[in-house]
Amino acid sequence: MYPAIIDAYLAPTSVAEALGALGENPGATIFAGGQSVMQAIKARLVEPTCIVDLNGIAELKGVSVAAGGVTIGPMTRYADLNQETKLHGAYQAICDAATTVADRQVRNRGTIGGSICWNYLAACMPPTVLAMDAQLELTKAGGGTRTVAARDFFTGALDTARDDGELLTKISLAPPAAHAGSAYQKWSTQADGLPIIGVAVYLETDGGGSCISARMAFGGILPVTRRSPAGEKGLVGMKAGDKDGIGAALQAAADDIDPQGDRWVEGGYRKVLIKDLGRQVVTTAFKRAR
Repeated sequence: MYPAIIDAYLAPTSVAEALGALGENPGATIFAGGQSVMQAIKARLVEPTCIVDLNGIAELKGVSVAAGGVTIGPMTRYADLNQETKLHGAYQAICDAATTVADRQVRNRGTIGGSICWNYLAACMPPTVLAMDAQLELTKAGGGTRTVAARDFFTGALDTARDDGELLTKISLAPPAAHAGSAYQKWSTQADGLPIIGVAVYLETDGGGSCISARMAFGGILPVTRRSPAGEKGLVGMKAGDKDGIGAALQAAADDIDPQGDRWVEGGYRKVLIKDLGRQVVTTAFKRAR
């Protein structure tokens, strides 16, 4: 299909210009990578009168590391995150997710911020940033900035805590612990397909390799990505070789979550994937924490 008539297309080159454009055009559609929103516009599920294209804003791109932690620009593309060694170890799950998103064309155009704000059920980035406990900075047209934790940001299918007129300007991660590792994997019915389920795990270990803190999040299973407190609690005290203990933790996660079924798989099969795929992800996170 062809999109409805769009009255204005704006391509700001700074955050200040972008916020000004949003303030002057209430209800404008923000264009990041455009891989999802363009499909919605062509199908007329979204009919914007104005598009604000963020692709020319250099200050929203890139990854930086400082004493205060790790900062990711929301316009950083998947292809760049895939090769970002600054995230290796504690936050390597983000690289994993960027590697598995859709196909090569999407990975070269899509952005982490676009995925987070679109919040599609079957997407790789929302569960990943949730497991990383990311802090999301939102800046409002006309002034004012607030920070929302990822656990409070994803509110429902295609719905987030971002208000109209707000721009995601920063994704922040805490300084990595001495022994921390993370990983992400998806399972799909086809190569480069949307995840039937996605599993992201972050964990910290002590000097002896025992888990002292864990976060795990799942995508593709419910109307909104979510963490499993029961599974996280079960991982504490485990070591990489504790197969029975890790299996019990993932069983607790599967019991804690009631995955929905759809035309691809039944909810019960997603429970099996939580355990089987989850075991691989946890094993990789332990390895990286070493």
